[in-house]
Amino acid sequence: MTAVGGGLLLVDSKPAGAAGMSLMPAVSFTTGSAGLEPVFSKLEAPLVAGRWKAIVIHHSAKPAGSGAAMDEDFRRAGMSSLGHHFVIGNGRGGMEPGELYVGYRWTAQQAGAHAKGPKADWHNQNAISICLIGDGDRKEFDDKQMQSTAELVTALCKRLDIPTKNVILHRDIAKVTDPGRTFPEAWLREQIGR
Repeated sequence: MTAVGGGLLLVDSKPAGAAGMSLMPAVSFTTGSAGLEPVFSKLEAPLVAGRWKAIVIHHSAKPAGSGAAMDEDFRRAGMSSLGHHFVIGNGRGGMEPGELYVGYRWTAQQAGAHAKGPKADWHNQNAISICLIGDGDRKEFDDKQMQSTAELVTALCKRLDIPTKNVILHRDIAKVTDPGRTFPEAWLREQIGR
């Protein structure tokens, strides 16, 4: 099984967030042998048992992009940082296929700003958000991207005691198709259920 890891890249400077908030550098991984340990060890705030209760999977709804570009989009929209905790690249737009971008909301262990729907507030406060670059309504996701998604979800579920039944798609909680009609939900459930 390919592990997401290795090639740790830390941004040298700390960008300033809204209202002068200092942000930890984003962390980005490429496929390698170091595993996912940096996802858990490169944190500004400690992991608290029971803090995270679910995982919501999204797509960017754009054929190309990167975690850094998405972060800029969220900031231009008036938010303090990227609304997702993790972004997984598809090889178009600045990230390698399967590359994992770890956002500030994860390193600071902060609530997300990713969910819509009647229970959006609960999901933003209690669910980890993973966003895949791509438009799952128009094109299937890259194999490396899906492998990284399965590995990240599995690691998060195991490390944080999140039941796999609490891994949901955004369309499960809102009137959207996100992460798209081509998203291989059955495959992902098989992978994380092992």
